[in-house]
Amino acid sequence: MFRAIVWMQWKSTRALSLLTTIIAFALPLASLQLGRSAASASGFVAAMQAFGAAYALLAALVGLLVALGAWRPDHSGRHVYALSLPVPRSRYAMFRFGAGLLFLVPTIAALLVGALLVSVSPIPEGLHAFPVALTLRFALASLVAYAIFFAIASSTNRTAGLIIAIFAGIIFSQYLLAVFADGERTVDVLGAVLDFVFVRPGILSVFAGRWMLIDA
Repeated sequence: MFRAIVWMQWKSTRALSLLTTIIAFALPLASLQLGRSAASASGFVAAMQAFGAAYALLAALVGLLVALGAWRPDHSGRHVYALSLPVPRSRYAMFRFGAGLLFLVPTIAALLVGALLVSVSPIPEGLHAFPVALTLRFALASLVAYAIFFAIASSTNRTAGLIIAIFAGIIFSQYLLAVFADGERTVDVLGAVLDFVFVRPGILSVFAGRWMLIDA
């Protein structure tokens, strides 16, 4: 059964997986080319830092695309296939989740290869490359994004809409508080939520901070 699920997901994910794999391989090389145009070591580091957001966005994108691909066959078939199987829903979901994990590997491996190529290239004296550390962080961020989007994608469209509505409500409430604020007495709801989510020990704290392939 697991092989059948992997094959079904392969058909719905292969094109997007190939695209993210190519991008992951090219990102470190592109950052190196930008860094080489810098006139100093500090400029080189700044160029590396400019690509930090790209690594984080790619990790989130990979998790999103693979998670959507994991449940696309079920949603298109109105879950008839899943309901017809003589296995518990929880076990079927674990098969789906495990199959999706396999499609994270090519992108992570491509990033590692690209980062290793950059690490053996000439860089300014005093700087060091951290290809393995960057790849491990990317892998963790991809896994976190995949797990979150997998849970959302497994639900109905109504549930997904409710989740989006909650986030929209938080943003709108922050807007109202800012509009009707009395002088300096402003309640920062959105900032508190973002700190809870992105600052340690927030569930998305792995996406925050500096993503550096080469640093001092």
